[in-house]
Amino acid sequence: MRRALKTVLMGGIFITGVFSVFYFLVPILFSVTYRSSHEGDVLNGVKGAGTTESLLIPLIPPEIIVTHLSTPEPLRAVYMTACYASQSSLRSQLVKMIEKTELNAVVIDIKDYTGTISYEPSDKTLNGNWGAGCQVNDMKAFVAELHEKGIYTIGRLTVFQDPTYTKVHPELAVKRASDGGVWKDHKGLSFIDVSATPYWDYVVALALDAYAQGFDEINFDYIRFPSDGNMRDIAYPWSKNLTKRQALENFFAYLEEKVKPSGAVISADLFGMTATNTDDLNIGQVLEPALRHFDYVAPMVYPSHYPPNYNGWKDPNQHAYDVVHYSMSRAVSRAMVASTTPLKLRPWLQDFDYGGTYGAKEVRDQIQATYDAGLTSWMLWDPSNKYTPSALHPAE
Repeated sequence: MRRALKTVLMGGIFITGVFSVFYFLVPILFSVTYRSSHEGDVLNGVKGAGTTESLLIPLIPPEIIVTHLSTPEPLRAVYMTACYASQSSLRSQLVKMIEKTELNAVVIDIKDYTGTISYEPSDKTLNGNWGAGCQVNDMKAFVAELHEKGIYTIGRLTVFQDPTYTKVHPELAVKRASDGGVWKDHKGLSFIDVSATPYWDYVVALALDAYAQGFDEINFDYIRFPSDGNMRDIAYPWSKNLTKRQALENFFAYLEEKVKPSGAVISADLFGMTATNTDDLNIGQVLEPALRHFDYVAPMVYPSHYPPNYNGWKDPNQHAYDVVHYSMSRAVSRAMVASTTPLKLRPWLQDFDYGGTYGAKEVRDQIQATYDAGLTSWMLWDPSNKYTPSALHPAE
């Protein structure tokens, strides 16, 4: 009797155990896990031999759809460094300022004066110059965010001043005439020779990559021969049979041929005095060739950068309105003579202290001078990104 009872009890325990395994453990091991569709997960049921299993695909960020905005008319922009763009707390301050004021565009570094690329390019052949300095790890997403807010986005690409590239390709650099070594300016920065055509393809590839990231326009800066340094000990092996003006226009034409077909708008930054001088300032820059090849041209008419007694002003920095009005009025006249619409012109204006204090009045005076010269668009420059909101009208 006891043996029979023991057998019954053991059998009951076994059955209970098996039931527990199937009731509690199997659902855990082979359950279908559901998550809210708002979390972005995708669930696929996969049927096996006699069982139903599930495959839960890991959370994948949604694909960013690249869009481009048309160039606003008028355009009113501010410059943002890669360091500012790399920190959400800093860049959000500038974005809020744009939204609250008359501004409608921003210029962000793609490649700065050190030669460092500010984001990880899709074109992996460009990655050799990425990874140092301030990096914008979400550039494509940031540009998409700006577009959602209706902010036109310009990528600034410094060109021939590139000490990073000259280290890798010294054979393309501007050289010292005395010993053939790489020439450097007073700040210790080196330049690529303007006519070093292998470098042109690198610049074009980066411009096209930036456009693919969503940038609406590519702005080319430092498109010139060197201006500061020991100019008596300098040589241009790639440009020795060309005038500086011709060498630079050849590059302009190449950019137009290779970049514009992509749909990207292209613009050029020039020294401020190109607006009034007809020579090449010994750097190769002349206004008319730039107007021929670029969609927009931006003379950097910062009053603090003009020499004493320029146009009769003992200290041009004290004549912000006059300097900008005189310069851009001359540029407008030259554009009309060249049968080019003056609306291609949009000056860089000064919103930084250098040789004097620039507050709301000084900044607004420059903006008004631009309007009085017959132009509608302008951009504000401050390398520290500390702008003067009180100089700007509120958003409409």
